[in-house]
Amino acid sequence: MGMIRMDIETVLVGGGPVASLVVLKPHNPKGLGEVGALPIRIGAVEASAIGMGIDPEKTDRPMTHDLLVSTVSALGAEIKSVSVVRVEGTTFFAQVNLVGSDGSHVSIDARPSDAIALAVRIKAPIFASEEVMTTAACPDFHAVKADEQAHELEEFHDFVESLSPEDFSTTEPQK
Repeated sequence: MGMIRMDIETVLVGGGPVASLVVLKPHNPKGLGEVGALPIRIGAVEASAIGMGIDPEKTDRPMTHDLLVSTVSALGAEIKSVSVVRVEGTTFFAQVNLVGSDGSHVSIDARPSDAIALAVRIKAPIFASEEVMTTAACPDFHAVKADEQAHELEEFHDFVESLSPEDFSTTEPQK
């Protein structure tokens, strides 16, 4: 299963009936066709936790995700990356990828919101599987529009190339 490096495009903190979202986009979208953003619905608290990791505020006590980062480090391991690995309906599944002090690799199941909240705190890369991107990503509407414009321009070019001087004849029919 191929993985695509992702960046956080935006975090929307909703309230009441409005859902919170984290929107991921390909780190380097070249060669990915019209694949666009990957919106993942998350809770408002989790959206706030991601936001706090992006723009850290000094707090007197560690927040939950900060505590987990410290615990992993104290145990001699390191969070290398996080991955959104699967989607079923509207539910996404993620993994936190660790390397132990002995070099062993371990992947731990996580909610995408928690995995991303950890990643932003330590600047670990975020990945999404190609399958998830194919299944759940929104099209890149800018790329779709550019493709449509290029196609229209090509059709116009072909039309102009097919014209002959007779097509511009101004002789009027005789009465």
